[in-house]
Amino acid sequence: MSTQIETKLAPNATVAPQRSVKAAKSVKSSKVSYLIFFSSWFLLIATGVLGTMIYTEHLRTQLSTQLAAQTEQQLQAMQEQYQQQLEQLKTSVTADLSNLHTKVDSFNELLAFTKDSANSKTDNSNQLYTQLAEVKKKLDELKQNLDVLK
Repeated sequence: MSTQIETKLAPNATVAPQRSVKAAKSVKSSKVSYLIFFSSWFLLIATGVLGTMIYTEHLRTQLSTQLAAQTEQQLQAMQEQYQQQLEQLKTSVTADLSNLHTKVDSFNELLAFTKDSANSKTDNSNQLYTQLAEVKKKLDELKQNLDVLK
């Protein structure tokens, strides 16, 4: 009987170490599986974050380019409008200046005529000189305004 027990124990003794090796392998295998699983999830999350950052930078660059182009168009339109207004103002001042110049010339002619025809009793020439002085002042003011515009 003692030999049978030994033979029965011997196979059981060899089975127990195999189970512990299998258990150790399965524990090691499950650790590797978890490591791979968590590594792949981390890789997916990191890739998503990186992709989001790259896409956000792309959108920001695209938006800033569009805003720069829109701002440039608005500035160009404002500059054209300003140039048109400046040209209108120049033509208006030039027309006013020419009208004033013709008035001054006609006043000079009238003054010369009244001076020639005036006698010592009338004082009309002083009124004309006063009006002429006022017209010359306005003419000088308009010239200054035109110089400022240029």
